[in-house]
Amino acid sequence: TVVLSLSPVPGVFLLFLSGERHAAHAEEGASSERNCSSVPPYLPPTAVNTTLRLLQLRAAMKPHNISAYIIPGTDAHLSEYIAPYDARLAWMSGFSGSAGTAVVTQDKAVLWTDSRYWVQAERQMDCNWELERDVSVSSITNWLIKETKEGDEVGFDPFLFSVDTFAAYKTKLAPAKRVLTSIPDNLVDEIWSERPPLPPDSLTRLPDEFIGVTWQNKVDQIRGQMMDNPYKPTALLLSALDETAWLFNLRGNDIPFNPFFYSYTLLTFDKIWLFVHTERVTEELKVYLNSSCDTLHCVQLLNYDSVREHLMKYLEEPGVRVWVGTEYTNQALYELITPEGKLLQSTYSPVLTTKAVKVDTEQRILREAHIRDAVAVMQLLLHLERAVPEGMETELTAAEFVNECRSKQKYSRGPSFETISASGPNAALAHYSPSKETARQLRVDEMYLVDSGGQYLDGTTDITRTVHWGKPTALQKDAFTRVLKGNIEISRTIFPAGTKGVNIEMLGRRALWEVGLNYGHGTGHGVGNYFGVHEWPVGFQSNNIPFQEGMFTSIEPGYYKENDFGIRIEDIALARSIKTEHGNNYLTFETVSLVPYDRKLINTTILSLEQLVWLDSYYRVIREKVGPELKSQGLTEVYDWMIENTQPFLTDGASAVVASMSPLLLLLLLPLALL
Repeated sequence: TVVLSLSPVPGVFLLFLSGERHAAHAEEGASSERNCSSVPPYLPPTAVNTTLRLLQLRAAMKPHNISAYIIPGTDAHLSEYIAPYDARLAWMSGFSGSAGTAVVTQDKAVLWTDSRYWVQAERQMDCNWELERDVSVSSITNWLIKETKEGDEVGFDPFLFSVDTFAAYKTKLAPAKRVLTSIPDNLVDEIWSERPPLPPDSLTRLPDEFIGVTWQNKVDQIRGQMMDNPYKPTALLLSALDETAWLFNLRGNDIPFNPFFYSYTLLTFDKIWLFVHTERVTEELKVYLNSSCDTLHCVQLLNYDSVREHLMKYLEEPGVRVWVGTEYTNQALYELITPEGKLLQSTYSPVLTTKAVKVDTEQRILREAHIRDAVAVMQLLLHLERAVPEGMETELTAAEFVNECRSKQKYSRGPSFETISASGPNAALAHYSPSKETARQLRVDEMYLVDSGGQYLDGTTDITRTVHWGKPTALQKDAFTRVLKGNIEISRTIFPAGTKGVNIEMLGRRALWEVGLNYGHGTGHGVGNYFGVHEWPVGFQSNNIPFQEGMFTSIEPGYYKENDFGIRIEDIALARSIKTEHGNNYLTFETVSLVPYDRKLINTTILSLEQLVWLDSYYRVIREKVGPELKSQGLTEVYDWMIENTQPFLTDGASAVVASMSPLLLLLLLPLALL
């Protein structure tokens, strides 16, 4: 998971003197978290002074006669990662995490976020804000009911609410006689005088060698699914940014780390309407999209802001029915589709579910991207082995180093998210990213976690490794090995095609559960081809779609000991078919991330022989795939490091007889196999 990071505004702490608030800068070297109960209250340098912003927002609320205003941390496309242009929650509260919701009344301001971001929130918010350690809609609505009166109105921007989110709020607030009031003109935008502009960059198309299916064939494929739908939709509305980008094989630069552009698409059986900032569509792209004609494969370019108007006009036609995926359609567009007979809805659009299964070309080039990406990560790990004992590295310089290594790889287009480079207690924050204010020096007596990824024209990568350069404690070694066991058990499992990830997710936790340990984040997410690093709807959560051959997912169990250390092992894996003794419709995972694990942290005595065999097989693949790439790049020292760190765990011949041994004999001979 990635944190959207904005440059922090210098922090203040508030002194209450003679009934007034006075600001003073936090002292150098003071605590990294706010303390609003101290006298005077204390804020770290990373906190943002929001006093004036809240005064302005409360003034803007009064003409609308609303008692509270909800500020989600998303954009009109319900994106997980958003552009600075849409970072309203961060600007209002100072909190820049990728998940959160704020509510402002005339006398209170509250942020809701999950456990990944509690410490970050305490570091970034001033004492105008309260923190609710929850993310559920019920928690927010219960608070609203408590803080408002019957008949009070609660304002919200319908472009920032999904269909399901709006329904959840309404279900809770309506019985309590609190009224949800739609305000399409965002109130934060009204007071945000220095709001960042939209990026000026033109859109681009993928080079032909990285295109698995032409956009015309994709359009035909989606139209075929519309035709086959028994509810007979006449149009499909695409709202998620990756839907339109995938459909037309286009990329943009509107969202940091994600090659997307602001867009909607309305697709019918004979028309294609693409809503974009048309001034950023080059003449070359207009030709590519056949924008000058009006037949089946001609894309009509319309202004981005005209989508509501055009949708309303289409809905005036008789006999139309618009198909929407409710997960990424905002309430502002959804509420236009009336009466109910003109609406067809599913959780995900057919574009998202089709995109989730990579075609052969996409699978091949995504594997190739991971080979080059492994080179960059190995360069980092070797560099740190040498530099950390000399006291020459910090969390921030390590992050910069791996980004620099990736930038030199073929087809590089930058990081796929802000690198999580965390040592010691910072690594206990699952989604911590270093800044100049928070970066710690890397030390040999602490664990270090690096979660990083790259964007390449042929793929998107995301990998996490945890290392220790000194002597790990017994708990650190045990916890690391159990996290590794979880990663291996999911990776090597065989399951029927069509199995939902949530039904095998516990394999990643079982070894931890056995000793009373656990982790508080998801176990995996989809990943794209030069796309989003978190690509829905693939993964291991209850709302993910079942696994099919050709889907890529991360596998990333972890363990975090508060204020001490953090462990995560993350690999990207491909769901591929495997023949079994009695059936063929089964899948397993092929790990495409190719970097060895820290041997010093592995306690082989608690690994099963099957797990050790899996490790040895994985290490052979690393040598076979990454070795030639390292040699071709002339990285002899990195090659030697890779060879040293992929030595087999089992002695020669031990793995060759595994299949013929009984489980009891395996148990008896395991200690000998490790000698």
